Amino acid sequence: MRVSRLLASAAAIALCTLPLAACSATGGPEEDAGGAQSVPRSAEFPVTIEHAFGTTTIPEAPERVASVAWANHEVPLALGIVPVGMSKATWGDDGGIDGVLPWVEGRLTELDAETPVLFDETDGIDFEAVADTNPDVILAAYSGLSEEDYDTLSKIAPVVAYPETPWGTSVSDMIRLDATALGLEAEGEQLVAELEDTVDASLAAHPTLADQKILFAFMNPSDLSKIGFYTVHDTRPGFLAGLGLPQPEVVETESARTEEFYLELSSDVADRFADVDVFVTYGDPDGELAAQLQADPLLAQIPAIAEGRIAILEDSTPLAASANPSPLSIGWGIDEYFGVLAAAAE
Repeated sequence: MRVSRLLASAAAIALCTLPLAACSATGGPEEDAGGAQSVPRSAEFPVTIEHAFGTTTIPEAPERVASVAWANHEVPLALGIVPVGMSKATWGDDGGIDGVLPWVEGRLTELDAETPVLFDETDGIDFEAVADTNPDVILAAYSGLSEEDYDTLSKIAPVVAYPETPWGTSVSDMIRLDATALGLEAEGEQLVAELEDTVDASLAAHPTLADQKILFAFMNPSDLSKIGFYTVHDTRPGFLAGLGLPQPEVVETESARTEEFYLELSSDVADRFADVDVFVTYGDPDGELAAQLQADPLLAQIPAIAEGRIAILEDSTPLAASANPSPLSIGWGIDEYFGVLAAAAE
């Protein structure tokens, strides 16, 4: 089953074993994080990239690379370039201490590099911190930048924004856009192909998931009057749809009506979720959430809930974060993630 839209995730371990041209050609960066690096480029400059806010031209091969928003820094890291600055992980970090997800930490170790400057985006983009890293380019192909954000960042360096929809960029498109900006278009395509192979192999190892309609939800235990769920514009269900897995009818219908990545419907219309095979949500796997869902008279009308086909990803853990796939997280956790989904389907 080919991955048409691609996901994202070729963990540090996977990248060690893959014949990725950029990794074998570059080895590691010439300087530690915070300094310029020289990496052979497969493309000629200037490079012009189209995106939601127009076009961006990168005049010459960028040496100092910064990124904002979720996972954009994983593209240069996967291709052998250590950013001078990147977004701090405030969700999913193991222990919540250093702001670096484990697959990123592993890749930095492989490259014998220090942790780049971390941008705390809890209250929005820290423009001053980004400017202080003196970047040649700012990667944000997967992001929710506003036009004001884009304009402000563009005063610092050329910015690669998302192609169409905020937070709606597939992993493959994120890789292609960010890699093109680095002059590593061919290497980006190879990374996409290798990630597809990794995911295909993992999916084949979990045949229970074939043809399963998986709903990625967010349920508030203190208010079960609403069913929150992600549309295919979000990378979580978008990733699964890209693998060829069918989507529940409610996801297909609502995704066609909006560009929003997350919606809420009243539990009064629980019957709209009748064809869901696996109900995925965040919470405490050892807690009472599953029992709460099954005890609710409206939610219990959903067969997947009534029959216990519920997959709970422990909130704010690396595994939960890896469900939003990225260029380095796949090799790290795709087998475990698919295993959780398959166990619920069984």
